[in-house]
Amino acid sequence: MARNILLVEPGYETKFPPMGLMKISTYHKKQGDRVRFIKGISEDAAYEYWDRIYVSTLFTYHWKTTIETIRHYKNLVRGDTSRIVVGCILATLMPEELWNATGIYPLTGVLNDPDPFRDGDSLVVEEMIPDYELFNESTEKYTLIKDSYFGYSTRGCIHKCDFCGVPKLEPKFIDYKGIKPYVNKIRDLYGEKEHLVLFDNNILASKKLEQIIQDIIDLGFQRGAKTTYQNKQGRTISKSRRVDFNQGTDARLIVKRPRYVKLLSNIAIHPLRIAFDSIALEDTYVKSVLLAADNGIQHLSNYILYNHTDTPHDFWKRLRININLNKKHGLQIYSFPMKYIPINAKDRSYISEPNWNWFFIRNVQRILNVLKGTVMTGEDFFYRAFGENEEEFITILHMPENILMYRGSKPKSEEKSWLRKFGRLSSNEKKELLEILSQCRSKARLTGAFVSTKNRRLKDILNYYLPSERHQGTLSLFERE
Repeated sequence: MARNILLVEPGYETKFPPMGLMKISTYHKKQGDRVRFIKGISEDAAYEYWDRIYVSTLFTYHWKTTIETIRHYKNLVRGDTSRIVVGCILATLMPEELWNATGIYPLTGVLNDPDPFRDGDSLVVEEMIPDYELFNESTEKYTLIKDSYFGYSTRGCIHKCDFCGVPKLEPKFIDYKGIKPYVNKIRDLYGEKEHLVLFDNNILASKKLEQIIQDIIDLGFQRGAKTTYQNKQGRTISKSRRVDFNQGTDARLIVKRPRYVKLLSNIAIHPLRIAFDSIALEDTYVKSVLLAADNGIQHLSNYILYNHTDTPHDFWKRLRININLNKKHGLQIYSFPMKYIPINAKDRSYISEPNWNWFFIRNVQRILNVLKGTVMTGEDFFYRAFGENEEEFITILHMPENILMYRGSKPKSEEKSWLRKFGRLSSNEKKELLEILSQCRSKARLTGAFVSTKNRRLKDILNYYLPSERHQGTLSLFERE
């Protein structure tokens, strides 16, 4: 008898589709079951009987939303926890905490064993082809569904970095998954896709990279590959295809195995993503970028971890290194700063003290929000956004929001006045200013600190941080770009 299956992804924002649920959908449809997908909490799901409900989880800092979602759907099975299954990233990293919060012990890790749900079959969920038809128009918010094949050509990573959850999520490194039959099956079921997105955590660690690259070429993603289609007016459109190793590649392995870059240059890779997690890796990172350039790879993307063991000075240096590489070698490297959050954190509030503080992090985020998370390739705009040098960047991190966001706007008198008064502060006064700004995160508390401060120079400069309406409608430095 066909079962009613409900697949749920909590209501956090994400551009990537829940691949685990898509594979579970295929698993159940193979058994003739009826499957429905819901994003977030839906009240109308209570009007149906569900033989089983699956809830996926993503990052641990989505804790509140995830737990609320699990509890809501737990009510739908009236306490019969055998009918609700929770899994994926948060569930694997924090199973005991999830059990304590919900009374449901999750499935952990990758579902690569037969019969994980004890249905009496031999199907392996990990080997299923994702169900590209799972999402209807009201729930489909995932751009990859329409134009990309997505999956894995390897699993796991050879490293055990302390900031990364992969060693717990995928503890065994699998260096070849056979991407060609997987993609061909998606094509047969759901039609041709324009791009190939792979979520391998360390593709260059595979000893079978040459075979993986050949598979990608055989699938039609060789260097310079294009796809053609007819638009509604009957005109033939040709577009370049892209291969994206979305989780990034390892600079250390690029330098160690230079022939791997030559292999990558044979496919339509755009961009080549390389992580730059620490300033200690500067020489290795620069060598890896130049090797890519020597092999004709001009478009790169760069993950830059901050708020970990780095300092704001280190952060600025890494961003500037990319700007210099772009200028000197004619490259296009887009930097994507990523704030470090511990793999068991239940929210995004972590601050790596004493190197970072709440106000510095907030100002970095203000800049990145304007830039939509991406640091562009040009030096002029970089220096305007992040400062001409490390010391100027530190000054920018101290700025009140109105002055930070509207640098260069007319009139400039307020900016100049703040800079003059900030420059007169002693080191201890600047330290005290930061403590006040980081501790007083509400209008009321900041106003209270202003009133109670006895130091005249501090009181004078704190006045700039109090809420003001005078900048509304002013054209910002960044908007003009």
